[in-house]
Amino acid sequence: MDNERIREICLALPHVTETVNWGHHLVYWAGDRDIGGKMFAMTDLDGAGIGVLWFHCGAERFHELLEREGICASPYLAKAHWVTIERWSALRLREIEDELKRAHALIFEKLPPRTKAILALPEKERAKAIRERKKKLVARTKAPSKPSTAEATSRAARTRPKKPR
Repeated sequence: MDNERIREICLALPHVTETVNWGHHLVYWAGDRDIGGKMFAMTDLDGAGIGVLWFHCGAERFHELLEREGICASPYLAKAHWVTIERWSALRLREIEDELKRAHALIFEKLPPRTKAILALPEKERAKAIRERKKKLVARTKAPSKPSTAEATSRAARTRPKKPR
């Protein structure tokens, strides 16, 4: 078992995309991240981190998996019921495949209705909708942001003439 086999398993699931995040993690998303997709698994690309595979397992399965040797709660993600496999031998290939399919199904179920609607479109329309959404996100990040209410209030207080006492 290795990252390439995990990649094959994950990308074979419906509506899965991958990104490299945090410098060295290959993250698998149920639905495109830019349209509201959510991550369901990730692997460590350079082997420098804790564990070799992280995935969402749901509240019911979380404690069962923690009882197995070589599996621990994922740092920063344990509240969301994610576990970390510390070494590839902690689970058999078939078990890993089943867990990744379950993780995908659990996360896909939680996607917002708008995201599910986009994913239900025919492939060409879906690709167009995703491209348009990405363009909007890029435009939003390039546009100057409006000052917050606190900034506007403090700026107004500084420029307002003081009343004589």
